[in-house]
Amino acid sequence: MKKVLYVATVFSHVCQFHLPYLKEFKEKGYEVWVAGRNNLAEKNGLKLSYADNAVEIPFRRSPFSLKNFKALKKLKKLINAEGFDLIICNTPVGALITRLAGKKARKKGTKIVYIAHGFHFYKGAPKKNWLMYYPIEKLMAKRTDVLMTITKEDYALATQKFKTTVKHIHGMGVNDKRHYPVSEDEKLKLRKELNVNEGDFICLCTGELNANKNQKYLIGLVPKLKEQIPNFRLWLAGNGPNKSELENEIKSLNVENCVTLLGYQPAIEYYVRACDVVLSASKREGLPFNVVEAMLTKKPVVVSVNRGHRELVPNSEIGFMTNDEAEFTKAIVDLYNDKELYDNVANSAYDYAKSYALSSTEREFFDNLSL
Repeated sequence: MKKVLYVATVFSHVCQFHLPYLKEFKEKGYEVWVAGRNNLAEKNGLKLSYADNAVEIPFRRSPFSLKNFKALKKLKKLINAEGFDLIICNTPVGALITRLAGKKARKKGTKIVYIAHGFHFYKGAPKKNWLMYYPIEKLMAKRTDVLMTITKEDYALATQKFKTTVKHIHGMGVNDKRHYPVSEDEKLKLRKELNVNEGDFICLCTGELNANKNQKYLIGLVPKLKEQIPNFRLWLAGNGPNKSELENEIKSLNVENCVTLLGYQPAIEYYVRACDVVLSASKREGLPFNVVEAMLTKKPVVVSVNRGHRELVPNSEIGFMTNDEAEFTKAIVDLYNDKELYDNVANSAYDYAKSYALSSTEREFFDNLSL
């Protein structure tokens, strides 16, 4: 029986992005292994399915942590002992250590694939990111059989600068059997089940409550939005280290009655269907699932300017992208006031997002593996 090993810094990454692919590998007759740091106790509702074996590897997110030497030693021992046919590595640290650990195995025929979910070096990235991460990735590309990128910007850079086979895929795919449009009647029925007022204009932002996701920016827009949309509501879904800070910001702006911290929601699709618009103010993104989920549910999106958002919102027909507070606010208000604009953007976004649906990306992924 052939063996495939999935490696990521943390198990939650595999659970969030790769379970359908683990399932497909099992159906193709592979014995499936997963290696990473087990952080699932921190992630409500996440479960590692379809893995025949899961191995704890003590990765640390910082590439300079001395504890990663222990991770390298343990992973190298696992790879050399098991004789995997294929290794698929993810996340910068997990992928770096995997390619170091797999040097001997590659010489014996093991194929190593690296899925880059968004390089830390990109147009507009801090100079230190280029100095720190670019040389590492360029060097490690020589130890990679196939490098898969999920953004066109990364693909263009990798094909020009790295000596390896480079493929572009439309992300890991959003489950279009879970995220899909519903009728207005179904939406109102769902709102009733969620105890939400039928006439509220609800904007949803999903993501870990942290500095990068920048939910504080959105909360700061609420007083101005309330002036123009009396029934405005903002939902923030997710847990994270900035929860207390965001709660304090909500209180200081006196918007407790229209901003709700939903916490982590395993069934986030119900909230996407029930809302009107999806927002994201992230400073950095690879290829954000929450934006694709919105588009596949026919929800217009208003997002900040970053590499991942540029990939998904290439023009104003598909969504609104800006870092300007006044323009961000105006986009939301325009969608509230103009039903024709709302429908046109929602429909265009839906058509564009089909390439990022799981039913499409799964075929794309396995075609590029050339198994």
